[in-house]
Amino acid sequence: MTTFDPAKATLEALDAARRRRGRALAAAGLGPRTTASTVVDVAPGVRLHTYAGDGNPVLLVPAPIKRSYLWDLEPQVSVVEHARRRGLRPFLVEWADQPADADAGLAHYADTLLVACLDTVTEQTGSATAAVAGHSLGGTLAAVLAARRPERVSALAVLEAPLQFGALAGRFAPFIAATSPAVVDHLARGGVPGAFLDVVSAAASPREFAAEPRIDLLRSLRDPAALRTHLRVLRWASDEFRMPGALFRDVVEQLYRDDAFARGTLEIAGERVGPATLTAPLTTVFAPRSAVIPPSSVVPVHEAAASADKLLLHYTGEVGVALQHVGVLVGRAAHRDLWPRILDRLGATG
Repeated sequence: MTTFDPAKATLEALDAARRRRGRALAAAGLGPRTTASTVVDVAPGVRLHTYAGDGNPVLLVPAPIKRSYLWDLEPQVSVVEHARRRGLRPFLVEWADQPADADAGLAHYADTLLVACLDTVTEQTGSATAAVAGHSLGGTLAAVLAARRPERVSALAVLEAPLQFGALAGRFAPFIAATSPAVVDHLARGGVPGAFLDVVSAAASPREFAAEPRIDLLRSLRDPAALRTHLRVLRWASDEFRMPGALFRDVVEQLYRDDAFARGTLEIAGERVGPATLTAPLTTVFAPRSAVIPPSSVVPVHEAAASADKLLLHYTGEVGVALQHVGVLVGRAAHRDLWPRILDRLGATG
């Protein structure tokens, strides 16, 4: 007999309301304007959007609770299109709403599934290596992949991605510290609703996730292009899906509590990975003002990484991106100032 959980029922209701908002925005013509692609079913739990071209391959890794089309939201601010114009061949990861394996945790996502994606890239391009770029928790997975499989990753870009956790993990740290393992297990059961992560984010940093989006909307009203992007980001933000329970548990316990990646004690398939095994040319983008992913959760691992070729960039935000945390992917200034440098470094080897 299934026990009724009023808290999760409330979160499910919030998810349903958010999806209705997203459908309304899409019906108003504010859905994504994506690039034509061929979709390949790579493995249970992950698909790849593949694009025409013969340049050096680059694997784009979203967070595993986010729809991938943020990387290809509309042509003028599309990482996919920008990469193609720069002579690269992008491959965009699309995570499934629910993993085929209920025990699919951090190692399964960062190693098994992403390696399967790299295998598909190799099959399609003949290249034994690919550049990899990841945003937010997708950047964390990309860093773990590069540290675990250095022979497969020609270059790495991590974009506003937490790499050091523990007490330096920003505003999420007090929440993690106050949450018992029993509560984590309860939340993980059946997957964690997207609304829960939204609520926690807003509580952790009301400025970034509540006040700034409203201010951005007001500032975007005078700029039709900025307003369209803002509203498309809201549509995307309404399209979040559950975080797999096992992955949630591993992120909380192995990353946040143990800070295992930054300490070099994270075990993936019996091997320890961390900054000492992160040897690919590394480009790291951080937001100096972020309270959720502050410089303290990014810069120390960048500096400690064994890579001999490192570049640290900062993104200060702009109007028209709704959530500054995703501005590095969809902002006009980001595409003008940051992405030419990021893509040149991702394409320099491979």
